[in-house]
Amino acid sequence: MTQQERQRIAAGLADGLSYAEIARRLDRPTSTISREVARNGSAGGYRPEQAHRATVKRARRGTPAPSRAPGAPGSTMEEEIIELAVRSGLPRMTARVHVDLLLSEDGRRTAAELTRRLKVSPASVSVAVNFLVQHGYVRRERDPQRRRDIYVVDDDAWYRSIVISSRLTLQSAHAAMTAAETLGLDTPVGQRLAKVGTFLERVIEDMVASADRWRGLLE
Repeated sequence: MTQQERQRIAAGLADGLSYAEIARRLDRPTSTISREVARNGSAGGYRPEQAHRATVKRARRGTPAPSRAPGAPGSTMEEEIIELAVRSGLPRMTARVHVDLLLSEDGRRTAAELTRRLKVSPASVSVAVNFLVQHGYVRRERDPQRRRDIYVVDDDAWYRSIVISSRLTLQSAHAAMTAAETLGLDTPVGQRLAKVGTFLERVIEDMVASADRWRGLLE
C-alpha cells in the first residue's frame, strides 16, 4: 500500500467514512482497510506517516506486523465488528464503545476505563454511553462507594433494545394512522399512510411476540 493511499485512508476516517466506503474509493477489499488500520493503531489513532514508516521498517527486517490479542482495542476482530455496527446505523464512536463493552471479560466498564482504553475524550465516551443507555444496549449502575457510574452489557440487553426500538416504531405507526384519519381515509395520502401504519404495527407486534417467546435463550 502506498503512502498516498494511507493518507486517503486517514482522510476517510476523519470524515467518518466506513471501511467499506474507503475501500471502494481505493478499489481495495474492505478487509485490507480494516487490517491496515488495526495493525497501525485504530480508527481514532491511525496516522498515515507512522503507518508507512512502520511498514517500510518491517519490510526491511522481514518481520510481520505486530498482532493484537483478539478483543484488544484496535484488533482486526474488534474493527470488523465495529464496521458491522456502523453499517447497521450506529455512530462510529458509539460502536467502538459498545464493542469494547461486549468484548470485556465481565461486560462492565467505567467511563474512565473506556476513555483510557479507546484513547478518546471523556465527552466522546459520555455521548456514546448515553446513546447506548437510551436505546437499551447498555444499562448504567452506580458505584456508591466511589461515586462513579459503571456501564454494563448484560444478557438481557438485546431484549431491552428490541423492546425500546419497537416502542419507537409503534409510535411512528400510530402517528401515521392518526394522520391518515385526519386527512381522510378516502384520500390517496390518507390511504397510503394507513397502509404504512398498519404494516408497521403488525410487523412490530410480531417482533415483540417473537422476542418474548425466545427471551429464555438469554437466561
